[in-house]
Amino acid sequence: MSLGERPFGLRLALWYAGLFLAAATLIVLLTCWVTATSLTQRDQKILQAKLGEYAVVYARGGLSSLSETVRVEQLTAPERLFVRVVDRRAEAIVLAGPGGWEPSLLERASVRLADGTLVQVGKSKEARLDLLRRVRTALSLVTLSILVLAFTGGWIATQSALPPVRRLTEAAGRIVRTGRTDERVTVGENDDALGELTRLFNAVLDRVEGLVTGMRGALDNVSHDLRTPLTRLRGTAETALAAPPDIDRYREALADCVEESDRVLVMLQTLMDISEAESGAMPLQRSPLDLSEVAHRAVELYRDAAEAKEVSLALVGGHAPAVGDRIRLEQVAANLLDNAAKYTPPGGRVTVWTGVEAGHPMLRVPDTGPGIPADELPHIWERLFRGDRSRSARGLGLGLSLVKAIVEAHP
Repeated sequence: MSLGERPFGLRLALWYAGLFLAAATLIVLLTCWVTATSLTQRDQKILQAKLGEYAVVYARGGLSSLSETVRVEQLTAPERLFVRVVDRRAEAIVLAGPGGWEPSLLERASVRLADGTLVQVGKSKEARLDLLRRVRTALSLVTLSILVLAFTGGWIATQSALPPVRRLTEAAGRIVRTGRTDERVTVGENDDALGELTRLFNAVLDRVEGLVTGMRGALDNVSHDLRTPLTRLRGTAETALAAPPDIDRYREALADCVEESDRVLVMLQTLMDISEAESGAMPLQRSPLDLSEVAHRAVELYRDAAEAKEVSLALVGGHAPAVGDRIRLEQVAANLLDNAAKYTPPGGRVTVWTGVEAGHPMLRVPDTGPGIPADELPHIWERLFRGDRSRSARGLGLGLSLVKAIVEAHP
């Protein structure tokens, strides 16, 4: 355990113990209050019962009968009471009870009889106070035991919960120090919140590693694919400068340079669009639409180019209601149609089908071209990937990657 983790575990254990101590203290105070209130009510009930007895005895036999009753009780009762009778002249007539009692330690009750005589009864609080002291002492020991158990349990629970967090911290530290994203944290057998956090952490690392690997591959491909247009651009400019001055040659060279520059800009813009879509940062203006209308617009856009190549275009199927960004989905349809028309030989046919399958809007673009070799199928969605058959055709190798990114941005 590192020095930084020890105070953290100690703080958790102290918080755990503090919560238990607060709860135990509240329970102790409530218990003491309920006990004291119950004992006070019990004493008052005893005093009121005695007052009722004395009132009946006084009513039946007068003061002499009451005095005799009090004298007998003082000798035989298990708990001796303080009794005082005061007549209407405020003179004490009967005074009975153990000596040495403090008035402050008496629980008192009184009743005035029909002839004006006042009868007072008192009961010592010492037994009650002694019982309350015993209760408080017992509860204090229980609270202390709870505190010790809570701190020990909190410390054990904290130490058992820290290893997954420690592994996550160590893995993150190694990633920061080395810059490697192939670190993974071992997932424990317990299917708890920390185990789920560990799995999510590993999933994030997988995602980051995939993105980093894709970025490295993309940068390698971009540097390779940019080298050709930039070399042509530089060669065209150098050839024009080395030749004798000729306005027409300069114009032709500048036109070639503009074309190559446009090609580079299109490549960079497409890469930016793909990155935005894959990261979820692409702004999408979602609205209800029909994929058949999107497909119709793409067919009309490529019809002339397809006819020039002697490739027929056909739009079939039916309505396919959807919600999405019309411009981006038109871009998807155009890229699919362009890719199909580009590799379909003269006399071939490209069909654009729209419809609904299993409750989902669908758009398909089958063609009569040579198809894609089986070994290339897993790679057709990768950035800047171009199969062997497409090397002779002019393209960036980004069309299908953009299609995939835009479609996945429409969940």
